Amino acid sequence: MKNIAVLVSGGGTNLQALIDAEKSGIIKNGRITCVISSNPDAFALKRAEKFNIPTLVLSRKSYPDVASYTKALTDALIQQNADLVVYAGFMTILDEQIVKAFPYKMMNVHPALIPSFCGKGFYGLHVHEAALAKGVKLSGATVHFVTEVCDGGPIIMQKAVAVENNDTPQSLQKRIMEQAEWKILPEAVSLFCQDKIRICDGKAYII
Repeated sequence: MKNIAVLVSGGGTNLQALIDAEKSGIIKNGRITCVISSNPDAFALKRAEKFNIPTLVLSRKSYPDVASYTKALTDALIQQNADLVVYAGFMTILDEQIVKAFPYKMMNVHPALIPSFCGKGFYGLHVHEAALAKGVKLSGATVHFVTEVCDGGPIIMQKAVAVENNDTPQSLQKRIMEQAEWKILPEAVSLFCQDKIRICDGKAYII
């Protein structure tokens, strides 16, 4: 049984999707053992507490720089015996220390079809604003491994979602969460926990 640590900063809707997937048996051979937040007021912490999942707050404001914060978070994850680290709306920048400590053991869900609308500055509603400005007919979500390159790690799963003529950034965000993010993130986590993902030549393959 693999230990899953979830990193959060806000409302925790992706965390809730993971909790629900674990309870319903979608996530096999894995369990959420801790939730770590960069924000002491994150509603995600209440979601975790409701299901008796241990929580830890490491406030970014308590550390002078990215390096010291990353070290503290990495040390906490090692102490928690995390086998997999999932970014679930974690909005805090970390450096390469954590990638070296957990190579191909960290995954993130991004609200677009990478390589479109990704990288520095593409987060939250900014992603959907850019997609609508470009006039794309399909957007979606991508689950990928976290590397030193922002949104540049091997792609594990993707799911497309249609863009509608009257979409706003908010409506597109909601549809992508409901139809893509909340489905493929638990699936990818389950695949990892079952040792069904392989990395070859910088690409992720499901076996």
